[in-house]
Amino acid sequence: MKRLGFALMIMTLSLIVISCNKDDEENTMTQKSLKLNLSNLADLGDAEQYEGWIIVDGAPVSTGTFTVNANGQLSKTDFMVDADKLENATDFVLSIEPIPDDSPSPSAIKILGGSFSGASADVSVQHGAALGASFSSASGKYILATPTTPTTEDELSGIWFLDLSTGMPAAGLDLPELPAGWAYEGWAVIDGMPVTSGTFTSVDMADDAAPYSDIVTLGPPFPGEDYVKNAPSGLDFPLDLSGSTLVISIEPSPDNSPAPFMFKPLVGMVEANAKDHYTYDFMNKVDDSFPMGTASR
Repeated sequence: MKRLGFALMIMTLSLIVISCNKDDEENTMTQKSLKLNLSNLADLGDAEQYEGWIIVDGAPVSTGTFTVNANGQLSKTDFMVDADKLENATDFVLSIEPIPDDSPSPSAIKILGGSFSGASADVSVQHGAALGASFSSASGKYILATPTTPTTEDELSGIWFLDLSTGMPAAGLDLPELPAGWAYEGWAVIDGMPVTSGTFTSVDMADDAAPYSDIVTLGPPFPGEDYVKNAPSGLDFPLDLSGSTLVISIEPSPDNSPAPFMFKPLVGMVEANAKDHYTYDFMNKVDDSFPMGTASR
């Protein structure tokens, strides 16, 4: 009887092991790997993370979250996803999500997207789910001047995104129209500290703020700022902007960050011996700085 009982126990354990192996095999067969190869993603800090999504029958399905360190390395690049859903996915989208995140849906900040063609999707900001435009042809001009002050002794303390090359003020920026939820923002990087010049969506209208200008009503109808008062801690205004770096960034709106977002299509290096009221050119930095890559299934 003891031998019979022992034999029955062995058979029962064998059946359990076979059943578990079969379940594991079936689970593996119902999932498939999605691999991400992305570059130029920024470290979001401790309050945010990236989340991938596949679009299946028009609806988003999460593929998982990851972070990026200061060297641009992804914490995870391989994600197990339902095989049927991955096979039927039409697009891949990357969003930025808060930590913690209780929502099962993607946030409004979608930074990359791409449509699957066979086994992979080339992802970029051009996808309709992201910014929906190429910024490779974006260009810009700027001048140094302080139109909001009554003196001419501080002319190198203001930055205005306009063009004086014809003798008359004209819009200095040539930028694509942004989708809802995004805005452009100008910056002067002074001694390593980025200081905003305001956000804007139109290149031939004043921007939305003038925190450092003097008599605001004297400012021209273009984005820009005079850095002459209300200096942030660590800086003294007015100051000579010669040798500083100028940036036009693309920001999610609303945005409370004191630094430029990862999208910086235009950068200008102000000469050490800069002249006021002279039209200078921005450099297009899209190829150097914009995130891009592939999602492979």
